[in-house]
Amino acid sequence: MLELKHISYSVREGDEQMDILKDISLTIDDHKLVVFTGPNGGGKTTLAKIIMGLVTPTSGQILWNGQDVTDLTITERARLGISYGFQQPPRFKGLTVRDLLTLASGDEKLSKDKCCQYLTRVGLCANDYLEREVDVSLSGGEVKRIEIASILARNSQLMIFDEPEAGIDLWSFARLTETFEQIHRTGKATMIIISHQERIISLADEVIVVGDGTIRHRGAAADILPQILADTLGGCPVLTKEVKA
Repeated sequence: MLELKHISYSVREGDEQMDILKDISLTIDDHKLVVFTGPNGGGKTTLAKIIMGLVTPTSGQILWNGQDVTDLTITERARLGISYGFQQPPRFKGLTVRDLLTLASGDEKLSKDKCCQYLTRVGLCANDYLEREVDVSLSGGEVKRIEIASILARNSQLMIFDEPEAGIDLWSFARLTETFEQIHRTGKATMIIISHQERIISLADEVIVVGDGTIRHRGAAADILPQILADTLGGCPVLTKEVKA
């Protein structure tokens, strides 16, 4: 179980302090698929990065399976089973896709068949990609899918995906949504997905709408999605009131 207690995050710009996150508290139960959504700049990615340890909160506490991980490093959190997929994944010149999957899995003898399974689930053919370097020769969409495959190889207990649909073609997007459904059905992992896509939102057990640094609304996708779709140009009713976590 993931628990966030009174998480706040502020930055200074000149003489002014900007409050990015404002006293957020929430609990996410094991094996749930939760989608963070809301307007750009509302704080979704910052909140996800705080969970992974990429950003240090100004105040508050993070508990993972009852353990306080607030002051743990990214590596220490990864060892506890937390993983993160970036909106714009890094590239690694000299590192092949096979190398990346092997490192992620922790299995030095990771078979080609296993690599093929991970890549197929994100819409890539192992024969075309295993020996390619994860460098600038790959498109943004290809690197994104390879990163997601590495998260699958890691078999983490908590998987965080920041806009996995970004830079992905429609065919691969369909494969990704199938993958998320498959992971969820196994009941082995908790997933947090940052997304604006209706198809991904509809998969969620719970949707958390983040806006202006606070949790503006949370509930079942069936309840929240129609309200979001009702007004995509502004004034969305789920953003006009703040609810308790």
